[in-house]
Amino acid sequence: MSLTRVNASAATLSKNRTEGSINTLSGMCATCVDGCIGMCEIGKSAYRGHEVIYPQPFGIITSACEKIYPVDLSHFTILGGVVGAWGIETNSDRAIFSNVNLERTVCKENPLKVKMPIIIPGLGSTAIAKNNWEGLAVGAAITGIPLTIGENVCGMDPDAEFVKGKVKHSPDLEWRVGLYKKWQQKGYGAIIVQANVEDTGLGVHEYAISDLDVDAVELKWGQGAKNIGGEVKIKELKRAQELKKRGYIVLPDPTDKDIIAAFEKGSFREFERHSRVGMVSEAGFMKRVKELRDCGAKRVFLKTGAYRPVALAQAVKYASKAKIDLLTVDAAGGGTGMSPWRMMNEWGIPPVELHSMLYNYVDKLAKNGEYVPDIAIAGGFTFEDQILKGLALGAPYFKLVGMARGPLAAAMVGKTIGKKINESMVPVYIERFGNTPEEIFVTAPELKRKYGKDFDKLPTGAIGLYTYMERLHQGLRQIMAGCRKFTLDYISRDDIAALTKEAADISGLPYITDVDEKEVAKILNS
Repeated sequence: MSLTRVNASAATLSKNRTEGSINTLSGMCATCVDGCIGMCEIGKSAYRGHEVIYPQPFGIITSACEKIYPVDLSHFTILGGVVGAWGIETNSDRAIFSNVNLERTVCKENPLKVKMPIIIPGLGSTAIAKNNWEGLAVGAAITGIPLTIGENVCGMDPDAEFVKGKVKHSPDLEWRVGLYKKWQQKGYGAIIVQANVEDTGLGVHEYAISDLDVDAVELKWGQGAKNIGGEVKIKELKRAQELKKRGYIVLPDPTDKDIIAAFEKGSFREFERHSRVGMVSEAGFMKRVKELRDCGAKRVFLKTGAYRPVALAQAVKYASKAKIDLLTVDAAGGGTGMSPWRMMNEWGIPPVELHSMLYNYVDKLAKNGEYVPDIAIAGGFTFEDQILKGLALGAPYFKLVGMARGPLAAAMVGKTIGKKINESMVPVYIERFGNTPEEIFVTAPELKRKYGKDFDKLPTGAIGLYTYMERLHQGLRQIMAGCRKFTLDYISRDDIAALTKEAADISGLPYITDVDEKEVAKILNS
C-alpha cells in the first residue's frame, strides 16, 4: 500500500489539532473546528500561502519524502552460500571480509579510480550545501570518492564577474574546486562541475574547464526530488534584483515597485529564485557533448531524474550514442535543498521501479552490441546493505551508488561536534567518548598517522564524513564476504532475491523460494 502524510508534516512545520483522529483522504482533522488558529498545512497556507509549499526552515535542513512506496529495497534479501569464493583464493584464511577490495575504475575512455563504489551527486547553490562544503569536499577527497558541484553556483555567487553574459571569475566555484583538489588522494576521485539551463547560458562549464582545470563535467536533465528547476530563497532585495538581472526567474518580481514596498513593509521576507526546465533534443544533446569535449573536458557525465519511462529511454539512448562516460539516474523521493514538498512526495518513479527499468533498457542496448555507459544510481541510499542491493539489481551495468543526504548529514554532525568541542560544551551523549577530536572520532588515529601535522587542518565535518564512509567500507566488505564476492565486479543479480511477488515482478528477480530451483532438484535427486 502506498501512503503519504497529508496536511501535517515536520517538513512544513505543521500538525493536526486532533493528531489521533485524522481523515486519511484529506489529512484534515476528523473535526475541523471554527476558532482553530491553523496549525495544519491548510491553516498555515491560509496566512502564508506559497511559502508553505517548501520544507522549512530553509537553509539548515535537507528533506526527503514521507511517502511509503509499494516496493523498496527492504523487499529484497541478500543471499549467501557455503561454497566457493569469487575474486580471491578459495581458502578460509584468505577469504575474510577484510580482504574484500572495494576499489573500482569507472569511465571507459578516461579511467577514473574510486576507493569505494560511491559518488556524491550535485550539491549546488543552496545554503545547506555551501555551509557544509568544507566537510563535504575535504571528506570526499580524503575518502577517495567523486564529488559533484551542483547547479547555479556561479550564478548565485555575489562576487562573480561576468563579461557579455558569460562568467569570467567566480570565487565561490574556484573555492569549491580548489578545496577538493587540495586534499584529493593521488589517482582517486574527481571533482565534477554540473550545469543546468542557466549555467549553460552563463558558460559555467567552459569556465570550469579552461580556468579551473576541471576535467569532469555533468549535464543535468533533472533530479529525483522534483521535475522543475532548482529553487532557493533570497532574504535581501538587492540580491534578488541582482539574480533577476543575471537571468534567473525571481518571484515575486523584485523590480516591481509595489512588490518592493510590500517587502520593505514586511508583508513577506523572502524571494524565490527558480531555474528553468530544460528542453532536450537528441541533436542539441549531441552538439553540446561535442562542444564540451572540444573545449577540453576529459569526461562528460549526464544526470537525469525520475521522469516517465520514455525520458529514461531517451537518456539511455542519447548517452549511448554520445558515449557519455557516466550516466546517473536519480529516483523519486529524495532531495538535499529546496524542493516543493507535495511534489517531492507525489512526483516521479520510485527507486526499485526506475532502476529495474534502467537495467532492462541498458541490458537491451548491450545485447544489441551498443555502447553502454557506466551507470550510477541514486535515490535514498544510506547504508551498506542498500549499496549492495542497488549494485546487484543492475549488475553488471550499475557501477556506483549516488549518496547525498547521508554524506551531508555526516558532515553536518562532524561540524557540529567540532563546534561543541571549541565551545567546551560537548553533549553528554558524545562526551562519554571524550572531549577532543582524537577521542571522539574513531578514525582520528588513522588520519593522524596519515596526515601528521596536517591532521589539525582537517575540518571536523570532513572527519565526520570520512568516518561515516569508513563504517560503510567495513559494512559493505562484510556483506560481500557473506556473498563470497571479494571484488565489486563479481556482484551479480544472483546475490539478491525478492521477498514479495510484487518485488519479483517489478525487478525480474526470482521470488525467494524459487531461487536455485534447478540446482536444488539436481542435488536432491542425485
